[in-house]
Amino acid sequence: MKKIAFCFLLASCMATPTSASWTLDGSNSTLSFISTKAINVAEVHSFGALAGSVNDAGEVEITIDLTSVDTGIEIRDDRMQEMLFDTASFSSAVITTSVDVGLLSELAMGESSAASVGGELALHGHTVPLTFDVLITRTSESGLLVVSKQPVVISAAQFGLAEGVDSLREIAGLPSISVAVPVSFVLSFNAD
Repeated sequence: MKKIAFCFLLASCMATPTSASWTLDGSNSTLSFISTKAINVAEVHSFGALAGSVNDAGEVEITIDLTSVDTGIEIRDDRMQEMLFDTASFSSAVITTSVDVGLLSELAMGESSAASVGGELALHGHTVPLTFDVLITRTSESGLLVVSKQPVVISAAQFGLAEGVDSLREIAGLPSISVAVPVSFVLSFNAD
């Protein structure tokens, strides 16, 4: 009987990775944002290159390559890189936050947990605190999926980007482009 109990305990331990660190799978992750122009024309855009990790202490860092902006129109991508993000000087944005590593390791396969986490977004030389409401799901023995439960609204003005938005508006001949931008994400992590 003791032998059976020991085998059960050993199998349970093997089912959950002992590592508390995770690496972002950029090919299966996405960060998208919505721009609104001419008052009521909304378009969805994304960034194609994301990298990141969660360390043993639960510290999270996600790097967004701003040169990978994808609006579906090449000249608009170029203009956003040059006139809005100024990627020659600020090639990336960085999100930092922290999570409870105990929560991550306790999730059973297929189980989800909602969390509200505070963090910061460093963009264009400015760092602004943000709150992210997320749903964390254990997708496999070594996989996690973190999804925004609702969009995070980013104000371009908070990051010194309002002038760039206005430059884009002028060059495109538009009456308006909103400086409030809803951002959503789906982040896939693999245990190290």
